[in-house]
Amino acid sequence: MNKRELGIFAGLAAVFLLAYFLNFTDPKIKDAVMEAFYMLQWYARNHTLACVVPAMFIAGGIACFFSKEAVLRHLGPKAKRVEAYSVASVSGTVLAVCSCSVLPMFAGIYRVGAGLGPASAFLYSGPAINVMAIFLTARVLGYDLGIARLIGSIVFAVIIGLIMAAIFRKDEDDRTAAAMALPEPPPAKRSLWQTSLFFVAMIAFLVFSDWANPSHTILHKKDGTRLEVAVMLETTEMFRVQIEEPVGNWRKGQKLDLQKSDIERTERFAPPNYQWAVWVYDHRWWFAGACFLATLAMVGSWFERDELAEWMGQTWSFSKSIIPLLFGGVLVTGFVGALIPEEMVAKWVGGDSFRANLVASVIGAMWYFATLTEIPILEALLGLGMGRGPALTLLLAGPALSLPSIAVIYSVVGFKKTAMFVLLTIVMSSIVGMIFGWFFV
Repeated sequence: MNKRELGIFAGLAAVFLLAYFLNFTDPKIKDAVMEAFYMLQWYARNHTLACVVPAMFIAGGIACFFSKEAVLRHLGPKAKRVEAYSVASVSGTVLAVCSCSVLPMFAGIYRVGAGLGPASAFLYSGPAINVMAIFLTARVLGYDLGIARLIGSIVFAVIIGLIMAAIFRKDEDDRTAAAMALPEPPPAKRSLWQTSLFFVAMIAFLVFSDWANPSHTILHKKDGTRLEVAVMLETTEMFRVQIEEPVGNWRKGQKLDLQKSDIERTERFAPPNYQWAVWVYDHRWWFAGACFLATLAMVGSWFERDELAEWMGQTWSFSKSIIPLLFGGVLVTGFVGALIPEEMVAKWVGGDSFRANLVASVIGAMWYFATLTEIPILEALLGLGMGRGPALTLLLAGPALSLPSIAVIYSVVGFKKTAMFVLLTIVMSSIVGMIFGWFFV
């Protein structure tokens, strides 16, 4: 039995055991099951069409239209380290997207021939170095955490990439040799500037369509109650919110489920100096639409029918292998998260011991955080007693990893490389968080 078949068997066995032994009459289990599907609906409504689907087309385009020689020259195992890791480690400042957008692009550049080291640096930095998230972290959680998050994310990306490349050097040499042995592709049918403009338009569409709203939401209930909240989850029928300003018996940081039928109207409150981001959010579909039309114009003018067919084939190949893993990971995350109360998590990560930082790192690596949602979650945990060291640990481990992303990374690079990437992220985040906690209380 090969590794793929063994993985399928393990997944089937896990589902069987869960269905066989789980007590579905337990109210906690019932709530957890509903929470899993609430989270899946939220993911489908807010991230699939605007985030995952465009990323699949970009990944398919990378696999079809990126020159193998160019990728090997700039991002391959033999590429200049300064160039390769500089580009990969700061990519998040340009992309400003979550991990579910970065994963297909990681798969695309790795399939074309990018070295494991630069690809790993890109995989970590893509969701971790989100400029808006960095500044909001500094404003809400403190400048010490904001600056430490920025520096730590860039340094981590480079170190993780270098270690991955060193550990799996032989595998990478074999992979490069196999890539070079493939027949030479036909000459490019477009100039470099045409290919570059095509990908810039698609990436810009993704950035605008997935643009995060930094505002708090003000909900006016029909009974006259006014709530300033951060919306953590939204389904067709309800909002899951976190109270940002105490009202009556509701404290700051408390989570509530509010039925949409009880809401009279909603407003937004933009943090100071973030009106520009709200303006972009309000007009994002105009920008995204312009990028989409530009992409269609380039496709109609510069591409032949057989190229488009290959592009669609590669896009479908990525979609059918990645999207089921993302959906399954989101379901599991929602189910497990509902069984672990926030107060319990805060107790586990109180203080700045290595154990507290390790727990925070593992939680960050397992949970799925949409862009910017980690900030109000951490604000609530800090109010419940979480140490600042574990807070930094979770910020360093959380955006780059989650159960859905781990499943996808495994499907691309295999068990050993995935386990090493996860282990490096968890251990390095724990150590840096512990050291940070010694100096910043």
